[in-house]
Amino acid sequence: MKKIFLTLLFLSVSLFAELKNEYLSQELLNANIPIVDIRTPGEWKETGILKGAIPIMFFHPNGSYDARGFLQELNAKVDTKKPFALICHTGNRTSMIAPWLSEQFGYNIINLKGGMEYATKKLKLKTVPYRP
Repeated sequence: MKKIFLTLLFLSVSLFAELKNEYLSQELLNANIPIVDIRTPGEWKETGILKGAIPIMFFHPNGSYDARGFLQELNAKVDTKKPFALICHTGNRTSMIAPWLSEQFGYNIINLKGGMEYATKKLKLKTVPYRP
């Protein structure tokens, strides 16, 4: 009985989770969907962040990570019951993290392909200085 319940619980979370992979657009920006910038503080300082973006580092500069710490900060700063987007430098890191968050936690995630490089070079979006 316990196995059946856990299986149904997992399936129900999976049914409500959604993962989209798309490029940042003006339409998405106008929708005011929170954008979580998972780059490192060094990257935020170097290039700035998108106005309104929420900086929450996932991978440390040495490649290690603290998934529990990331999830605690994410849940404290973002309403994870609603869709939100993830951005990194080029989209490589978010392409690993977005499916994990969607599948394991049932979050509705938009993985921003091309990352900040696309946002600043192709869309010509301006950034604001990162303030810790």
